[in-house]
Amino acid sequence: MTGPAGHNRAKDDTVGRMRKVKSDVIFWLWAFWQAFLRFNATNGLVFCSHLAMSLLLALFPFILFIVSLAAFLSQNIPVSGVNALIFGAWPEEIAEPLTTEVRSVVEGASPGLLTFGGLVAIYFASNGVDAIRLAMTGAYREVDPRPFWKTRLMAILFVIMGAVAVMAAVTLELALPIYLKFFQEDFPVQMLGWVKPEYLRVMNSVMTVIVLFLAVSAFHKWLPGHRIRLQQILPGVVLTLVLWAIGGTVFGYYIAHFATYNATYAGLAGVIATLIFLYVMAAILIVGAEFNGVLLKEKWKAQAE
Repeated sequence: MTGPAGHNRAKDDTVGRMRKVKSDVIFWLWAFWQAFLRFNATNGLVFCSHLAMSLLLALFPFILFIVSLAAFLSQNIPVSGVNALIFGAWPEEIAEPLTTEVRSVVEGASPGLLTFGGLVAIYFASNGVDAIRLAMTGAYREVDPRPFWKTRLMAILFVIMGAVAVMAAVTLELALPIYLKFFQEDFPVQMLGWVKPEYLRVMNSVMTVIVLFLAVSAFHKWLPGHRIRLQQILPGVVLTLVLWAIGGTVFGYYIAHFATYNATYAGLAGVIATLIFLYVMAAILIVGAEFNGVLLKEKWKAQAE
């Protein structure tokens, strides 16, 4: 349709879409604010302390289990690759001392010790998963009806699957250049021309994002007391990853330019900085779950009306 009538209808449609976008933006901002209020009302910052400490204590056992599992499967997984994938998104000032300690612990142990240590580490690493389960359940305002043995087995399964996912990602990163080089020997095409250090770093970042997305999605999907559909958890997952990226960048800048942990905590400066970083990341994780809780509450309210 052309003419004044058609022009007015198109204008009305544009105005209607703009109003809907504005309404959606206001709703998302309101939901985020409500998530923050819910987080504060349930003493979320106190729970973050428990979660951050649990994650710190579970971090080294989890990496030890990955290396032990790789040794058990006769897979030559380099520690540097595991470190790059796990700590790749962390601020450099925090990640560097941790990767150094991980390398010294793993490379200084015998294969038999690693295998035995992996069996022990899997339980301690599962404590971190169980802390996340409690945080997710509380954020969704649910009560977990599952018995202790079932939640502990689930936490151990999460550790095993997480280790397998990290091993698969590291193996893919290492195998791709070798795979291309193998074909380059038989074909004249320069297939490795794009495999430069900066491209490999981008690949590592992509792998890190994929692993984080799958991990956070699994936390929301299976750890709370009741199952939640995938489309219902995606807003909180995306919010968590975005805020993690922003929070990690800001915290890294703060550590590099303003923090004086060495003067305050002396030899414990690295541990304290890591604990504070995990504290911030735990707060963001819980806020993401609270955000989903607000959206689910509004959906149920709308259905009841």
